[in-house]
Amino acid sequence: MSLFNGLNISASGLTANRLRMDVVSSNIANANTTRAERVNGEWMPYRRKTVELSQSGVSPFGQHLQAAMGRGSAHVSGVSVSRIEEDRTPFALSYDPTHPEADEDGYVRLPNVDPVKEMVDLMSATRSYEANVTALNASKSMFMKALEIGK
Repeated sequence: MSLFNGLNISASGLTANRLRMDVVSSNIANANTTRAERVNGEWMPYRRKTVELSQSGVSPFGQHLQAAMGRGSAHVSGVSVSRIEEDRTPFALSYDPTHPEADEDGYVRLPNVDPVKEMVDLMSATRSYEANVTALNASKSMFMKALEIGK
């Protein structure tokens, strides 16, 4: 285990949660976008995107098994973004015959973005980011105390 493992784990958490906040911000910014991409000659509304996080590095079970058998140590390497995927829930329909994107029946397809859900995701990402900053500062203060002892 390296001296900087704690800092590296906190840095990976900061990077991952920063990306989560960016994706949520993009979702909120496009909550009313009815022309996001063109599919088969027809404009489609914006689809909500989500971030999936996973533990980075080798499988944790194998590491802990090797550590329990005395053949190595459990190595935790942080978190990483495994993928950003689109939410496949159906688009909301709104009756507005005056809208330029309305179909022949007067309905407009709106993005599947729920602002309340996005705010909850944003608060979760923000709290995780703050927790990683706190852990990073704790590691930094431990290093400073160790340096003071060494004087």
